[in-house]
Amino acid sequence: MPALEVNPDLQKERNTATFDPHEFSVYWAGGEERYKEKKALEKLFLEDPALKDDLPTSYMSHKELYENSLRKACLIGEKIRKLRADGEDGVDTYNALLGGSLGAALLKEGNPLSLHYVMFVPTIMGQGTMDQQVEWLPKAWDCEIIGTYAQTELGHGTFLRGLETRADYDASTQEFVINTPTRSAYKWWPGGLGHTANHAVVVAQLYTKGEFRGLAPFIVQLRDLETHQPMKGIDIGDIGTKLGMKGVNNGYLGLKNVRVPLNNMLMKNQQVLPDGTYVAPKNSVLTYGTMMFVRCALIRDTAYSLSKASTIATRYSAVRRQSPIDPSQPEPQIMDHTTQQLKLFPQIAKAIVFKTTGDGIWSMYNVLSGEIELGNLDRLPEMHALSCCLKAICSADATAGVETCRLSCGGHGYMDCSNFPTIYGMTTAVCTYEGENTVMLLQTARYLVKVYGQALNGEQLVPTVAYINEAIKLQEFVNFDGSLESIVKAFQFVAANKVRVAYEQIEVRRKQGHGVEVSANLSGPLLTSAADLHGRAFLAQSAYTELTQVAKHVSPALADVLKVVLELYLVDACLNRIGDFLRFINLTDKDVTNLETRLESCLNRLRPNAVALVDSFDLHDRVLDSALGAYDGNVYERIFESTKKNPLNKEPVNAAFHKYLKPFMKANL
Repeated sequence: MPALEVNPDLQKERNTATFDPHEFSVYWAGGEERYKEKKALEKLFLEDPALKDDLPTSYMSHKELYENSLRKACLIGEKIRKLRADGEDGVDTYNALLGGSLGAALLKEGNPLSLHYVMFVPTIMGQGTMDQQVEWLPKAWDCEIIGTYAQTELGHGTFLRGLETRADYDASTQEFVINTPTRSAYKWWPGGLGHTANHAVVVAQLYTKGEFRGLAPFIVQLRDLETHQPMKGIDIGDIGTKLGMKGVNNGYLGLKNVRVPLNNMLMKNQQVLPDGTYVAPKNSVLTYGTMMFVRCALIRDTAYSLSKASTIATRYSAVRRQSPIDPSQPEPQIMDHTTQQLKLFPQIAKAIVFKTTGDGIWSMYNVLSGEIELGNLDRLPEMHALSCCLKAICSADATAGVETCRLSCGGHGYMDCSNFPTIYGMTTAVCTYEGENTVMLLQTARYLVKVYGQALNGEQLVPTVAYINEAIKLQEFVNFDGSLESIVKAFQFVAANKVRVAYEQIEVRRKQGHGVEVSANLSGPLLTSAADLHGRAFLAQSAYTELTQVAKHVSPALADVLKVVLELYLVDACLNRIGDFLRFINLTDKDVTNLETRLESCLNRLRPNAVALVDSFDLHDRVLDSALGAYDGNVYERIFESTKKNPLNKEPVNAAFHKYLKPFMKANL
């Protein structure tokens, strides 16, 4: 499609913005150096004609889509090799290429090699001994072997203790014999497993000397390195089409008496000696390190999903004109409707908050990893609980936000060329993988109930739950003045009291004679609600701390916009949980009315900078891949252009007319 002039309505929005979008783009990228690296990566990958699709993926068959995805994944892998050789393959490079930004432009439906980099390699790094890392990592980094991570089964997912795959140690040969004894024991869902990977980290229930020892990870060769034929005892294939992530090549795996050497069990945290003696890990939570690593990364991915969806919807809303507000005036930009602003602007704010929080969580994880290496596990439970609830909250909010943005674009948002279907499919998947969201909230709640009991006994809690100590001392929240700091403190007080209610409910049920687990099950709705509020209190605190700090180091113009973003996020979050606030805090009708008025004010104040803000996300048109959200704003031209790529329109009369429709029409003549 030839270059078009920018839509005048969109250009007007940019001309009247009160801040410089480039300044925010640099901050969003992580600083000037990272911004330059981002641009260099985009040039290297997006200007390569071999990585472009002439035919939209929605018109490809499942087989064609996989083959095309693998072709491009190998081209990307080759470029990564070169970047590694030049020492330019930092974490940001992998995040961009395998996450939701640059990677989405290159492989719209996902990368069949992504789990090799995101799970297979990190698992060896996190759970392999130094000798095992020396043996396996060079081959994995150079892609001499291609791996995946096989944990989830057809019959079990998040409940790891229920996994049925079994590894029995045979001391006579110093091998493990691995089996999937039932159909439900088949490994199910691992990306790249279907036809791409030739190795996998297989998680199985470990037995030595006839005794059950717990879960353990094993490196298993799946396919011959020359012929790619499945190895003996391996039953493997692709699970089929899905709602989204259609190019990832998710697979199934059955194992029948598959033998692997003793050294193929990753033994950094637990060991099996040649005679079958089992050496337990110092802390059972250590084995979950890889999943915690991925959950922390996913928080930032949800921010990218929201940034894409809100960019498309906001640009469209600046171009689309409909439904006069004043009957005597021309049709306005639909973004002038306050209801449209309420759909869009909170999603922009959430994208920014999730990104800043995600960056903070990533830093916390890196610090924790260093502490774990030194044998300090004190903050591991805290980090596990936090990463679980934030993964659940951010993915759920992002999924709802993408759908809200789609709905804000009316019928055009329903078209594939809007790219909302793909963005939604990729985003909603995060609600399930790496821990189903409800189970994640329950894991956080278990931690919260435990530390609440400790706080009642007078113990000072770790930083992310220290607000519980304060709430127990306060008993009552006073002086809610509606300030941002007050909203944050109120969120913490409400969260602490929601934990209290859950704790007390469990205690009541235990006194009624129920066991701990049954009591927790009966109290499940209260527990998930408590964990949700704990996560939202953390997000509120993080947003307030981080954005207030950022505002001190940017231009006054950008600082003013970020202050509105922060206020919008906190007020909107408060109103969305107003029932809980009213339950635990003595808010008046006037207090709630003031919050609603401030929400309207935030929308009004953000309106002049909405387009500039989404421009600041600096998303290349190839990343957005949307007729509705391109930088030039030529929505109708691009929608019409998309119809030209439809194979049905390549001929004026489809063969089905003569084969079916015409005979049907003539049948009674």
